[in-house]
Amino acid sequence: MNVRLRDGLWATGVFLLALVSVVAPLGRPIPWWLNVASALWAAALVPVSARWPRWALLLTTPLHAVNNLLAIAPTSLVVFRCARSIRPALHLWVLGAATAFLQAAFGGLHAWRNGDGFIEYLSSTAFTVVFMLFFPAVSGALVGRRKPLTKVLMERNDYLEHARVLTASTARSATRAHIASEMHDVLSHRLRLLAVHAGALELTAAQQAPELREQVELIRKTSTVAIEELREILGVLGAATDADEDAGTRADVERLVAASVDAGVSVSLDWSGADLADVDARLRRAVHRVVREALTNVHKHATSARTRVSVQVADRVRVEVVNAPSGEPRGAGTRRGLAGLEERVALIGGTFLAGVPAGGGFRVSADLPLHPVVPEETGTASAVAEAPPPITAEVLTVPRVIGSGCLGTLAVVPALGTAFVLILVAFFGGSEISRQEYDGMQVSVVTEMQLTDLHGFGLPADGTGCYRYRLLDEEGFVELCFDQDGTLTTKRELTK
Repeated sequence: MNVRLRDGLWATGVFLLALVSVVAPLGRPIPWWLNVASALWAAALVPVSARWPRWALLLTTPLHAVNNLLAIAPTSLVVFRCARSIRPALHLWVLGAATAFLQAAFGGLHAWRNGDGFIEYLSSTAFTVVFMLFFPAVSGALVGRRKPLTKVLMERNDYLEHARVLTASTARSATRAHIASEMHDVLSHRLRLLAVHAGALELTAAQQAPELREQVELIRKTSTVAIEELREILGVLGAATDADEDAGTRADVERLVAASVDAGVSVSLDWSGADLADVDARLRRAVHRVVREALTNVHKHATSARTRVSVQVADRVRVEVVNAPSGEPRGAGTRRGLAGLEERVALIGGTFLAGVPAGGGFRVSADLPLHPVVPEETGTASAVAEAPPPITAEVLTVPRVIGSGCLGTLAVVPALGTAFVLILVAFFGGSEISRQEYDGMQVSVVTEMQLTDLHGFGLPADGTGCYRYRLLDEEGFVELCFDQDGTLTTKRELTK
């Protein structure tokens, strides 16, 4: 709820509560304008406590000089709110002591004006200081201290979660780098030796065993492809190789096309847009792999077909390799290379399609983001791929109920409890008197305290200090008026 709206609702409630004393006074009635003024004063303390808590705390004290207990009751909520905001704690307790002194002073003024005894004054002052000031101030101070501590706890938890994710990511990167280093140092070296020996064997077979030349050539090409595959895997693991530096750039794609042309395949290149030299290495490797794998398939299945390689660079990178229909019989193939391409493209957030177009032939296309997404991972590492959101106040519901909820009760119970009791006394207190009791009351003898102790507070009459009571078992009212000392001055019976 909006803070201003909430304050407005609270202020309205306080004002209406304090106005109850106009129609149902508690104690000696006071002029209506003083009731309204105390109600306005109590309501104004609600917004003042939000902006100027120190002044609001001190300004609760003048209400204790007015006989409007329903305006005094909500001041405990104001004190609670002020205590949450006043820093440091020493300022709060100094202001609390000053407020208690002023409450006692204004309460003494009220007791002197009404002629209350010292014991009655002392008990009422102790009640207001303890339940309307001390309890709300203590609970408000504790809740106000808990709020910044909770904020620090949430920030620290957020920091630790991100540190945990960073540590896990660093550990994964180190493991990948170690695996890539081992593969590069051991497996790459073995494959290069295999390729060299296969090349030498191919030359020997051409001279001494021509019938074995194709098989030896296949071994050499397979070892060369294995080296390229190893470089791709090392690139995925994060180990850069010399071949990765310009992979996927325009010059690299032109070399792939030129190599196919040199091998006797009719291939043309259509490149539109900027070069990819400065983009993410994962994107460049994906472009290189798509073009290379597609041209490899052309070499295998459609060497006589015309082939077009298209690369369009804009907000996304679109790569397409299309070959025309070929009269050569097409082998079944394992489609492992295409499956690998689809997985690689999906890994960086792109889409991959491969199939026979409407006019025949074969088409391989990939739609790649210019800024690849972070690759998703499987296994236990995925649990820390992204830090969970920080703890919010809603997560701390149980501690809040146990802690600040119970402390807040110290402020709410006196205010609401006192207001509830006062309203019950005002509206449902004994306000009837029997004919015999009325006739027995003597002017200048009966006091106001004796009357209220026996029959409760009556309805206010027109004159100040006068009360009206209903005659028991009769249809009529009596009016009893008292002077400033609380002594009965006049009594009269009112007709219905």
